[in-house]
Amino acid sequence: MAQPLVKKDDDRDDEAEYSPFLGIEKGAVLQEARVFNDPQLDARRCSQVITKLLYLLNQGETFTKVEATEVFFAVTKLFQSRDIGLRRMVYLMIKELSPSADEVIIVTSSLMKDMNSKTDMYRANAIRVLCRITDGTLLTQIERYLKQAIVDKNPVVASAALVSGIHLLQTNPEIVKRWSNEVQEAVQSRAALVQFHALGLLHQIRQNDRLAVSKLVTSLTRGTVRSPLAQCLLIRYTTQVIRESGINTQTGDRPFYDFLESCLRHKAEMVIFEAARAITELNGVTSRELTPAITVLQLFLSSSKPVLRFAAVRTLNKVAMTHPMAVTNCNIDMESLISDQNRSIATLAITTLLKTGNESSVDRLMKQITNFMSDIADEFKIVVVEAIRSLCLKFPLKYRSLMNFLSNILREEGGFEYKKAIVDSIVILIRDIPDAKESGLLHLCEFIEDCEFTYLSTQILHFLGIEGPKTAEPSKYIRYIYNRVHLENATVRAAAVSTLAKFGAMVDSLKPRIFVLLRRCVYDSDDEVRDRATLYLNTLGGDGAVVETDKDVKEFLFGSLDIPLGNLETSLKHYEPSEERFDINSVPKEVKSQPLAEKKATGKKPTGLGAPAIGPVSTVDAYEKLLSSIPEFSDFGKLFKSSAPVELTEAETEYAVNAVKHIFDRHVVFQYNCTNTIPEQLLENVTVIVDASEAEEFSEALTKPLRSLPYDLPGQTFVAFEKPDGVPAVGKFSNMLRFIVKEVDTSTGEAEDDGVEDEYQLEDLDVVAADYMMKVGVSNFRNAWESIGEDFERVDEYGLGPRESLTEAVSAVISLLGMQPCEGTEVVLNNSRSHTCLLSGLFIGNVKVLVRLQFGIDGPKEVAMKLIVRSEDESVSDMIHEIVASG
Repeated sequence: MAQPLVKKDDDRDDEAEYSPFLGIEKGAVLQEARVFNDPQLDARRCSQVITKLLYLLNQGETFTKVEATEVFFAVTKLFQSRDIGLRRMVYLMIKELSPSADEVIIVTSSLMKDMNSKTDMYRANAIRVLCRITDGTLLTQIERYLKQAIVDKNPVVASAALVSGIHLLQTNPEIVKRWSNEVQEAVQSRAALVQFHALGLLHQIRQNDRLAVSKLVTSLTRGTVRSPLAQCLLIRYTTQVIRESGINTQTGDRPFYDFLESCLRHKAEMVIFEAARAITELNGVTSRELTPAITVLQLFLSSSKPVLRFAAVRTLNKVAMTHPMAVTNCNIDMESLISDQNRSIATLAITTLLKTGNESSVDRLMKQITNFMSDIADEFKIVVVEAIRSLCLKFPLKYRSLMNFLSNILREEGGFEYKKAIVDSIVILIRDIPDAKESGLLHLCEFIEDCEFTYLSTQILHFLGIEGPKTAEPSKYIRYIYNRVHLENATVRAAAVSTLAKFGAMVDSLKPRIFVLLRRCVYDSDDEVRDRATLYLNTLGGDGAVVETDKDVKEFLFGSLDIPLGNLETSLKHYEPSEERFDINSVPKEVKSQPLAEKKATGKKPTGLGAPAIGPVSTVDAYEKLLSSIPEFSDFGKLFKSSAPVELTEAETEYAVNAVKHIFDRHVVFQYNCTNTIPEQLLENVTVIVDASEAEEFSEALTKPLRSLPYDLPGQTFVAFEKPDGVPAVGKFSNMLRFIVKEVDTSTGEAEDDGVEDEYQLEDLDVVAADYMMKVGVSNFRNAWESIGEDFERVDEYGLGPRESLTEAVSAVISLLGMQPCEGTEVVLNNSRSHTCLLSGLFIGNVKVLVRLQFGIDGPKEVAMKLIVRSEDESVSDMIHEIVASG
C-alpha cells in the first residue's frame, strides 16, 4: 500500500512534500473501481484503488447514495480473493462506507464465515467490522461467537472483541452487560493489550454502580494486573474511588494510598508517572503524601528521554502552584533544564523555578531567562511573564530588576497577546507595589511612543489618567500623552484627550497648560476627539486659571459608571425624543440584561409574560412596564429589583405556575405566572391564597385576581405585601391556587355556564436577604474600595464549619449575599487552602456595598472566613454581617 506522504527526493534544500494522492478526483477513482468486477482480480491494483477511496473519504469527500451503493457491492465481490492484504483493505472499506440496513445483509454471511475462520487475522477484523455495521437484531445472533472471542487464546481476536464491546456499549448496553463473566475472565489474561481492553470495558459496564467499581478496584489492587497500560487505567479508577470516599476520619488515612505509593516502584515508567501524577492531584494532599511522588518526579528530570523530562516538569509545575515548598528540593535539577533543547521543557522549568525560588535566587534566574526568551514562541513567553509577575508580588523588594526585565521585553518584537500580558503585569505591579509606580508608569509611557496596538495604547492612557495625577511629579507625563494627539489614530487621540482632562481636573497647577492643549484638540479632524475636548473645556471650568475643580464635576467626568454599558445602550435605544430629558437613573443596574423568557420544562408551555420580547429588553424593563400598567401598584414607588422566576409546580402537572418577586422600598409584590395545560377546562377568578404566618414582618396589602385562564394562554395574578421601609425582611410564604373550573367542549370551544370551585396546592415561596441586593459590578474594585472609604467599614470573622472544598464555601456565601463577584475571584484554584473573593452590589435604597471575603481551611476541612464590608451607610454594613451571622 502506498505511503500517504513521502519525500520527492533527498535534497535537503527542497523541503516540499510529495503526496501520491495529489490531484486525484472522485470521478476518476470511481472509474478505476471497476477493476473490482474483473474476472481475474489483481490484488495489488485493487488495494491501491481502495486506498484512494479511503483517502477521499477521510479528506471529507462525500459519495452520493448511488455511488456508495455501487462501490459497496463492487467491494463485496473481493471476498472471493484469498489475498490477506486485500482482505484487510476490504474490511476497512466496509467500515468506512457504513452500509444501510438493507445492504448489510449482503456481507453478513461472508463476515460471519470469516469470524469462524481458522485465520486469526480474518477473525479479528471480521468481528470489528460486524460490530461496527450491525444492528441489535443481528447482534443477538452473533452474541455467542463474541463471547467466545473475548476469551480466545489469540490476543488479537480477544482484543478485537473487547474493543467492539466498548463501542457497542453506547448503542446496545443491555447485550454487552451480559458479557460480564467473560470480560472478568479476560481481565486475568496474560496478554497486555487484552487485559487493558478488558479492564476498560469492565469499568464502563459497572461505572454507574459506585459499590461495584469500589469492589473492582479493591480486588485488582492486590497485584493481579500485569499489563502496564491496564495498571495505568487501574490507577485512574483508584483515584476516582479515593475522590468519592474521602479520608478516613478516625485514622486520618486515605484509602488505597498505599497502592498508589507501591506503583511508584513499578518497573514500567508510564505506571510510575501515572501514580506520581495521581498522588499530586489528590484533593487536600499533604506534604507527607507528596514526598514520595516528588522524589520519583525528581529522578525523571534527569532522564535521557525528553518525554519523561517534559512529563515530570509539567507535573511539578502544577504542584508548585499549591505546594511550592514541596518542589524546592528539585530546583537544582530544574535549573539544568533551562538549557534543554526542547523549549517546552525549558519554559516549564523556568516558570516552576520562578514559583519555587527564594529571594536570593531571583537575580540569577533573571540572567538565565534573558538569554532564553528570544528562542521561544509567544505562548511560552506569556507563561514566563505571568510567572515573573507572581514572583514580583511574592518578593516586592526585587521589583526593580523584575520591572526592568519586563520593560526590556516590552520593547522587543511580539504579538498582541504577549504584549498585553506584559502590560497587564506592569499595571498589577504598579497597583500592588507603591514603590514601583514611578518607574512602571515611565516604562508604559515609553512603550506607547511606539505601540502598534490601539487597544493597548488606550488602556495605558486610561491607566495613566488614574495613577499619573497621584504621583509626585505629574507634569512629566503630559508630553507623552500629548504626543498621542498628534501621532495616533482617532481612537487613541480621543483616549489621550480624556487623559489630559483627568490631569487638568486632578492637578490644579497643571490646569492652565492642559486648557491650552485641549483648545488645540477642538480643531481635530475627528468628531469624537473634538466633542470630548469641547466637553472637558466647558465642564472643568475656571477658564484655565489655577482653581480647584468642583467635586461634582470630577465625579461626573471621571467617576466609575455603576451602570452596565449594555443596559445603558438598550435604554438609549428605547428612549423616545421628547421634552422630557433622558434620566440615567432609569437605567436598570442589574448586571445581566437578558430577554424575559420563562424556563421551559419538557412538554411544558412558557408561562407568565410568554415568549421572549422582541429586541434586547431587560427583565426589569419588561416587569416595570407590566407593573406600571396596573393602577393598584402605581403608588408603590420605583421598582428596585425583580427576581428570576421560581417554579412552584413540577413539570407535566395540570397547571404550570411560577412566581417572580418584585421588590419595592416598602412593598413586595408576588407575580404568579399561571398556565392551564388541560384543553377541556376553563379557569375563572384565579387567585393565589398566601399564608404569611411564617413571615411576621409582612402584612398582605392587596390581591389582584385573574379573571379568566383559557387553555394554553398564560396569565398573571398578583399578591402585594407591605413591609417595614428599607428593612430586608425575610420569611416563608405557603401558596394555594384557588379558581372556578368550567368544562369546555373542545369541538366548539364553548364553556359551560356553571363551574365548580377548586384548589391546587403550590410549593412554598421564600423571601431571602439576597432578594434585597442587586448584582452590580465595578470595573476597578480597588479604586471603588478606596473611594467608599473606611468610614462605615465593618470587619468580623466567622467559622463556616466543615466543607467539601473552598469552592463550595465561596459559592455558598456568594449565594447568601446575592452579590456580583468581581475580577473573576469567584474561581478557586484546585487544592487551594486560602482564597480572597471580591463582591459588589447595590442594597435596597440604592446603597453601594463592597465586600472582601478571605477564606482559609483550618484543620480537616473546617473553613474560616474573614468578612470586610464597606458601604455608604453604616446600618447596611452592619446588616450584611447580620445576614452572614444568621445564614
